[in-house]
Amino acid sequence: MSEMITADLVDLDLSAETKEAAARALAERMVAQGRVTDLDGFLADVAAREAQMPTGLDGGIGIPHCRSEHVTEPTLAFGRSAAGIDFGAPDGPADLIFLIAAPAGADDAHLTILSALARQLMNAGFTSALRAVDDATAAAALIRGDESPAAAAAGAAASPVTTGAGASKAAEVAEDAQDSVAVSAAASADTATDTAAERPFRIVAVTSCPTGIAHTYMAAESLENASRAAGVELTVETQGSAGFTRLDPAVIADADGVIFAHDVPVRDKDRFAGKPTVDVGVKAGINRPTELISEVRGKAERGEVTAGSAPGTPVERAGAAGEGYGTMLRKWLMSGVSYMVPFVAAGGLLIALGFAIGGYQINKAPSVMDHFVWTQGDSWGALLFQIGGVAFGFLVPVLAGYIAYGMADRPGIVPGFVGGAISLTINAGFLGGLAAGLIAGGVVIGIQKVRIPAALRGIMPVVVIPLISAAIVGFLMFVVIGKPIASAQKGMTDWLNGLTGSNAVLLGALLGLMMCFDLGGPVNKVAYTFATAGIAVASPSDSAMKIMAAVMAAGMVPPLAMALATTVRGRLFTQTERENGKAAWVLGASFISEGAIPFAAADPLRVIPSAMAGGAVTGALSMIFGATLRAPHGGIFVVPLIGNPFLYLIAIAAGVCVTTALVVVLKGMRKQASAGAGAGVAEVPIATKADTTEPVAA
Repeated sequence: MSEMITADLVDLDLSAETKEAAARALAERMVAQGRVTDLDGFLADVAAREAQMPTGLDGGIGIPHCRSEHVTEPTLAFGRSAAGIDFGAPDGPADLIFLIAAPAGADDAHLTILSALARQLMNAGFTSALRAVDDATAAAALIRGDESPAAAAAGAAASPVTTGAGASKAAEVAEDAQDSVAVSAAASADTATDTAAERPFRIVAVTSCPTGIAHTYMAAESLENASRAAGVELTVETQGSAGFTRLDPAVIADADGVIFAHDVPVRDKDRFAGKPTVDVGVKAGINRPTELISEVRGKAERGEVTAGSAPGTPVERAGAAGEGYGTMLRKWLMSGVSYMVPFVAAGGLLIALGFAIGGYQINKAPSVMDHFVWTQGDSWGALLFQIGGVAFGFLVPVLAGYIAYGMADRPGIVPGFVGGAISLTINAGFLGGLAAGLIAGGVVIGIQKVRIPAALRGIMPVVVIPLISAAIVGFLMFVVIGKPIASAQKGMTDWLNGLTGSNAVLLGALLGLMMCFDLGGPVNKVAYTFATAGIAVASPSDSAMKIMAAVMAAGMVPPLAMALATTVRGRLFTQTERENGKAAWVLGASFISEGAIPFAAADPLRVIPSAMAGGAVTGALSMIFGATLRAPHGGIFVVPLIGNPFLYLIAIAAGVCVTTALVVVLKGMRKQASAGAGAGVAEVPIATKADTTEPVAA
């Protein structure tokens, strides 16, 4: 904590009566040292953080803190109040006040130091020494860690100015510190003995708070201390501002219970599903850790567990330990695609609207910055087209950036985006983006495995990893693999442009099968990405627009067919499925293939093959009819933008009818078979108990 706190930032006679006045008094010291540039602006940020949650802690501690753009460097100021100041702690006023100021972009090294202070505040010897110290320089040294609590207490006891009650207090502190060491050693020995005798109760915990500077680490320390006293084995994942390292899946699997002490959402929470769980605010983790441990043990004894939930983003579960490389690769690619799709939809629809308003020559209009007439429709068409073009320009960088993110988390974003942008520069297109994302993620993972000195770890995620990884990815894309990938991309584009006759029909059928195979899953997304890649240019080819039309038409078939089937043969479906069928009309018309998932999940062997057959028919017919589409999404709402719209709707209707007929027939056969089996059982008399114990079916 070297220069984060000095004697000039310590006030051992803080006279403020309110927490606002205390924050101002300590902040003024920061301003005087050039650590804060705008006193009122900084105090407003402190107050905003205080409004989220009081920063008073049990034990007479107040820790007002915030991130602020008015802070020039991470800084800590300390004040000691004789009267006490109310910071909202349940047990009363605080006499030890720590004002923590972090810049808006504080690096990991400083945040790690601040987290270490937060953990120290859970140490009774540390806080006792701060109450006894009588010199600002010594207080700053104690907080920095230059002097141990026991040494500080001993020094205070020996000081000539510490007499009477002060000397007695210092002696008590020194004795407490020595006793604490002895108790810790005894507890460690007892724990070791218990472990040898039987397996201890195991808990995993996650702590987090809005700023991720103080409460996150204090809760972790408090839980760890309580677990040692309870003879419990506890492992904590602190999701703080300095980032976090996910708990080993094996540790989670072996845990008997879970504690969440958090005021912001827990990342990747689904990892802990199926375990007895206590979910509380972060201050509960600080103030009543023993109760939380007892509560989770009680839930484990009663067999209470939490259900799983879907992860917030596809990348949340990307590359989990124990998965095969093929599975991880699929998740990494899906991570990039999932973040790219909104750009595709927004950009594509804006471009399509531009064409609808200004005509197909709008792509040749001058920049709206140079020429825009408010009353002319062509100007508005050009505006929408150019906005959509800008959105489309992000497709490949976003794809590459988030593939790398799926592999290496945030450090992968910079080299991924750089590689994706280079892919556009060298005309390597989507193939280049895929390669750039995978390379960027691999490079970052490789760099992270290199052992580095502790002093350099703080600048690794901010400077070193982005610099080295971007340089390596850029070199590989520009000099080594870029040209071959660009040639492959051009070859694929030329092949698509040359598709005619039976080849085009077969491609349409294949894409239709893929769109309906897993209804929004990886195979579906591969087909969709293949189609959108072709129209992600200002002037897409006729073949690319035919492929996009076939893909969207096929994707609409499954939900529309399920909706129709529940309407014409409702008795073949459950009440819930009939209700889902009503929603499927809208979902299918909007090109949301996932509308058929409830039906496929309930009866996959009949629904999925039927959907694939209908999708193949629709895809093939769309190609035969020569339907084209410039928009990547929209369903029936973009019919005016479709080439040969009437025949296009006929292709969709044909596929829906095929899927509906197959589903009705297959489900009807199953019902007849079930009825026949039931009749067979009824027709044969049940033998008496003397003959047999079970009915016999014909």
